[in-house]
Amino acid sequence: MVWYVLKLLLLLPLLAGLIWGSLWLTRKAQSHMTRAEGNKVKAARLVETTFLAPGIRLAVIEFRGREILVGASKQGLVRLAEADLPVTRAVELQP
Repeated sequence: MVWYVLKLLLLLPLLAGLIWGSLWLTRKAQSHMTRAEGNKVKAARLVETTFLAPGIRLAVIEFRGREILVGASKQGLVRLAEADLPVTRAVELQP
């Protein structure tokens, strides 16, 4: 019993450290990737997502002055609707 508790006291902090380290490394890698792409003008922008069920969600994507409603599932993407940008958002985006 003592051996089990001793292993637990040694391995639990080690496991927690590995989890924390992997999350930290992932965050650093993602920030490095976004910094490398920061100079590029993005053509598409994710506006909003809504989860409907596990593995199924709706997403609004802004692309070339239009908003596109997309259904996303494990099988792929399906365009459901498309509309022009609202007037208030179009004015905000213009310089």
